[in-house]
Amino acid sequence: MTILTIAGSPSLSSRSSILLRHAADRLLQRGYASHELGLRDLPAEDLIEGIYTGSAATALRTRVAKARAVLIATPVYKASFSGGLKALLDLLDERALADKLVLPIATGGSTAHLLALEYSLKPVLSALGARHILAGVYATETQVTRNAQGVVEIDHGVVARLEDSVDRVARYLDTARPAHTEAYDLGKLAARARLSV
Repeated sequence: MTILTIAGSPSLSSRSSILLRHAADRLLQRGYASHELGLRDLPAEDLIEGIYTGSAATALRTRVAKARAVLIATPVYKASFSGGLKALLDLLDERALADKLVLPIATGGSTAHLLALEYSLKPVLSALGARHILAGVYATETQVTRNAQGVVEIDHGVVARLEDSVDRVARYLDTARPAHTEAYDLGKLAARARLSV
């Protein structure tokens, strides 16, 4: 079962990427490994020029197609999600997110941009076929910080909301896991059948 996390910030140490990796760690605790993909994984030229037929875009579509759940994190700039993330999403097929569970995660300068998830990102996800979009997790820059020693600190309330959302993803995936079936030795079964006749 594949889980894809998409980092919509070009910075590996951005607040949104920190939350995305915390979500991935929580999924791992629940028994689900995830694979991260970020803006840096695609050539900048392909993103800027929207090169849909390139090998990077094809690989991106393949990875998204294999995913059962997609977690998407973005910083919020000027009341909207990042332009880099929009360029990445533009390389997907129209129904790329159909039948997938999607968890949007965002960080911004203040709570004034909280609704950017609802009014800018979610409509784009819906346009890509997403019908199972969880309530997004939003944090401000004061809720995800680094202390003097460089250790990341995440506000307890944000952690609780994020982990609750990730647990919802895990429960959804739990219902999609195939039931364990015992492997049978056909030779032994045939021998038992002959003995019981």
